Amino acid sequence: MVLLFARSETRTRNHEREAMTAAHFILYVSDEAASTSFYSKVLGIAPRLEVEGMSEFDLPGGAVLGLMPEVGIKRLLGDLLPDPSSEGRAPRSELYVVVEDPGKFYRLALSAGARELSPVQPRDWGHDVGYLLDLDGHVLAFARDGSED
Repeated sequence: MVLLFARSETRTRNHEREAMTAAHFILYVSDEAASTSFYSKVLGIAPRLEVEGMSEFDLPGGAVLGLMPEVGIKRLLGDLLPDPSSEGRAPRSELYVVVEDPGKFYRLALSAGARELSPVQPRDWGHDVGYLLDLDGHVLAFARDGSED
């Protein structure tokens, strides 16, 4: 009986995986224009979409980073959504980007207005990673696989 359940579970997971066609990671931002400029400078790419209410950047592997104004998501989803612009909020997301030279991207982010959390250094899991806060307090990490040295 357990074996049948495991097979069914595997089939369901495989089906769900096949049904996915894209992954978009949306960060709610207080100033869309400022955040779009920040990520353009830091990632070194222009947005693929830049309209009032949403900016998007193509990321490696087919993922998309979206920047949506806090007021836009609040208007879209209404009062059931906790207000993303409320004071005293702690970071609840992290954008972890694997690059060839994390120090370069780390410095770019600092020069674009990011706040330093922890410099690029070897971590327990084998990556060299530096952590910053973006303009809205989202954790931004630049990493490379340290075992490739």
